[in-house]
Amino acid sequence: MNLKKLLRLFVLSLIFVGLTSADSHRFYVSIYQIDFVPQKKRVEITTRIFMDDLNDAVTKAYKKSTNIGTEKETPEDVVLLKKYLAENFKLSINGKSKAFNYLSNEVESNVVICYLSIKEVSKVASLEVENSILTEVHSEQQNIIQFNNNGKKQNLLLSSAITKGMLK
Repeated sequence: MNLKKLLRLFVLSLIFVGLTSADSHRFYVSIYQIDFVPQKKRVEITTRIFMDDLNDAVTKAYKKSTNIGTEKETPEDVVLLKKYLAENFKLSINGKSKAFNYLSNEVESNVVICYLSIKEVSKVASLEVENSILTEVHSEQQNIIQFNNNGKKQNLLLSSAITKGMLK
């Protein structure tokens, strides 16, 4: 990884940590780390989404108030979260649409971290990402995609204006 990319990743991480430590935020950014793990023939995905924005989006989408990431979270909240993620975060690997498995979530500060995976992937020649998460709630929303394909790292910035992109 060259120094410019490393510095950029470091700055993005600092910004995200700074944003997540505030009680409220004025920036609308979510981060999606996608890793292809060839030894396990699996794609692993970690999402980091602000809790308040996520609850607003799920509530708006399904007309039901949710408490995702709080001590009041219910099994129904998790069902709605899974449905929201599946409808708004789509991946195509090597030109074929792939459904992900929702594994779990946890909370760090005011950020909900979701763990997802796609099994039985032997190689990734191309990855198309469609991500409209939170864009219906905040027109300024930016979704940063970081992709690690067997040591090769790429980034993609998606927004309400551009919700789809390709990584090769």
